[in-house]
Amino acid sequence: MGIKETFNNLLNRGKFKESKLTDKDLVKAEEGVHEITKKIEVERKSREGIGRFFKHPVQVLTEKPVNILVVCVPLSILLFVGGFITEVQTYGISVLFDTTVIDDFLVFAVLLSIIPLALLDLKEDFRVKGLEEALPNFFRDLAGMNDSGMTLPNAVHLVAGAEYGTLTPHIKKLDNEMSWGVGFVEALHHFGSGLGTKLADRSVDLIAKASKAGGDVSEVLRAASNDLFEVVNLAQERRNNMMIYVVIVLVSFAVFLFVIAILVSTFLTTMATAGEAAAKSGAGGSFMGGVNIAVYKRLFSHGAMIQGFCSGFMAGVMGEGRIIAGLKYSALMLIIAWVTFRFFI
Repeated sequence: MGIKETFNNLLNRGKFKESKLTDKDLVKAEEGVHEITKKIEVERKSREGIGRFFKHPVQVLTEKPVNILVVCVPLSILLFVGGFITEVQTYGISVLFDTTVIDDFLVFAVLLSIIPLALLDLKEDFRVKGLEEALPNFFRDLAGMNDSGMTLPNAVHLVAGAEYGTLTPHIKKLDNEMSWGVGFVEALHHFGSGLGTKLADRSVDLIAKASKAGGDVSEVLRAASNDLFEVVNLAQERRNNMMIYVVIVLVSFAVFLFVIAILVSTFLTTMATAGEAAAKSGAGGSFMGGVNIAVYKRLFSHGAMIQGFCSGFMAGVMGEGRIIAGLKYSALMLIIAWVTFRFFI
């Protein structure tokens, strides 16, 4: 059945039975429907995939820390490849062996890839910690007000005026949805989705299922609050206990740099000088006389940078239980190693 027949049938059933739509009116209506459909399709494409990226690039890149790699990795590759090609064309292939310029480009490329990700992950970690520390208080206050005879919408509205840190905007959004007539369970699911943490999802799912089953919502809220409080305390205790191992990793890296500095500045330099003196006197031409200190410094710098970069991941796993959390330590130790060998050793 076409649009013309549909409109005519609808009109035949109503009080305007005697009036008929003309073909011209139907053509205009059909064009209007197609125009609206086209706009809806354009808007849908702009809200997902590559369309959403071009419309809100900053939001897409920062909503999840790993999304920033979409930009940082290609830029770092371009930086390294461009620097490599430029140096080789200017100074020849010998630049790979005679200087550390290519090493510097590689270090800068790695830092360009990991520093933005480390900063965004650190920001997200602070956000999640703030939410999870405020959630137990929110559920506890909500349960107390519900026990006093207040309905859940009124309790949420009253609680929304309090201060819960990073959780406050989400509570106000929950209050707005419930004031518009959205059911408590549905609004609670939206609330949990907006928080975007596994711990919040678990608690929200528990409360929603208990509410649907007809249980005592106040008791469920209080149980969820106690559960969140215990989990948050255990996580904080674990971080405090494991912080000593993170410190050990950082100190061991510092000791490694110190040993290399002493080795290069005293042992290798002294042996090379002694070898040159022995070679000039004819006492022993092969006694460390042909040592290239710059080569040893470069090898040691590679070892220090690799150790610092990899030790950062180990510190992240031990301290926070996540590899990506170690990127900030990796970036810090990589910068320290580079600065140490370029300016002090």
